[in-house]
Amino acid sequence: MSETTFAGLIAPEDLLARLGDPRLVILDIRSSIDGGGKAAYEAGHIPGAVHTDYVADGWRAKVGQAPGLLPPLDHLTALVGRLGITPHDDVIIVPAGVSATDAAAAARVYWTLKTIGHGQQAILDGGFRGWTADPARPVETGPSPQRTAPPYPVVMQQRLRSTADATLVASRSKLATLVDARSTSYFEGREKAPEAARAGHIPGAVSRDYTQAFDAATGRLRSQDELAALFGGIPKGPAISYCNTGHTAALNWFVMSELLGREEVALYDGSMTDWTQDPERPVATGAG
Repeated sequence: MSETTFAGLIAPEDLLARLGDPRLVILDIRSSIDGGGKAAYEAGHIPGAVHTDYVADGWRAKVGQAPGLLPPLDHLTALVGRLGITPHDDVIIVPAGVSATDAAAAARVYWTLKTIGHGQQAILDGGFRGWTADPARPVETGPSPQRTAPPYPVVMQQRLRSTADATLVASRSKLATLVDARSTSYFEGREKAPEAARAGHIPGAVSRDYTQAFDAATGRLRSQDELAALFGGIPKGPAISYCNTGHTAALNWFVMSELLGREEVALYDGSMTDWTQDPERPVATGAG
């Protein structure tokens, strides 16, 4: 794969063909989100993969009452450098492959790398579960290798990230479609995240439950045709994906931006836990 085409999903057989490539960095992101973490990694992982715990390593940061914001850049530059990633590497992100929420973790890591200016990253379709579905594919055990690289030279891609202010403008002006990734009960305001000050959704948003993009039977994302049908009703033009904490919304962002090729798709990483901290920001309830 060339630098210009390394994006989206990568199939296990394509990763197998590249094992040992010095320009490849494989990130195993298993954590408490999928019931795994360091111990699960050490019990078995893709050869050459380095472990980064999605939760413990701080891929998201709590700011005020909002637990899922983009971390400070000095934290990210150190973290990405410590994982041995340089601007010229192809990065493959490997979730557990057991649920929509760990697929969303992979999407959030992907979005973070792209937001700080990394050009080439892909998610292993099916994750580690998909890799081990074929017993002929190799698996290693033991601790994560020690990789080092200089602190990553961040070049922020601000267009990929929406702030509360930008989201408020979009809500009022209708210049972008707000896409809510949460379940219907959250969207309609029948339940809310503990950190959110109010229940409901951002006025004007459309509902697209992120779990619909994931096939629990296989641990993979749904087919391109199924995803196109699922997201096809969203009006053309700019879109902003949000949820409660910018986690599940990352999967919808990934599908719309990286798989369906929509332009001008941003992630509001603060999402409802950030949005509702200001009582002046409106919240709607009901079906929309």
